[in-house]
Amino acid sequence: MRDRTKLRSVLVVVATLGILATFAVPGYTDGSTVTRGEFAAFATAAPGNPNASTYGDAAGHTQMIRTAEGKTIVTTHVTGLLPNTTYGSHVHAAPCALGDANGHYKDDPFGPATPPNELWPGFTTDGDGVGNGKDRASWTAGPSAVSVVVHAPDGAKIACADLA
Repeated sequence: MRDRTKLRSVLVVVATLGILATFAVPGYTDGSTVTRGEFAAFATAAPGNPNASTYGDAAGHTQMIRTAEGKTIVTTHVTGLLPNTTYGSHVHAAPCALGDANGHYKDDPFGPATPPNELWPGFTTDGDGVGNGKDRASWTAGPSAVSVVVHAPDGAKIACADLA
């Protein structure tokens, strides 16, 4: 009975630490907001589309940190892509299901569609087709920064993750 109580206590501590680790943002003060999403193949990579055989296995996750200091950091991790290939990745202003997340998120809506006005955590995959990207901005992304889209080298949208 005592062993069960100890085990239960350990599990509670581990679960609590896991929850704390999930929301902790190393290097930033309290008040940072973290949103995350899981990548799924886009409709452009669905069966019947020429990109389907190439990108239908795209998966992974993304995270956006809006720091209390007024910065934004976006990271991506994507698997199932072509090896040693450069991919574009951008924060979008619409959810994945709405018009294929049409429209890049811009800090200044009338500004250019390039960094530093946009967040582009693009990446080059390794030999196994795994890519990791990161971008930082000196501004805080607004509430309409709701998804991250991965683009094939030809510009086609191949994977999307809603940030929640």
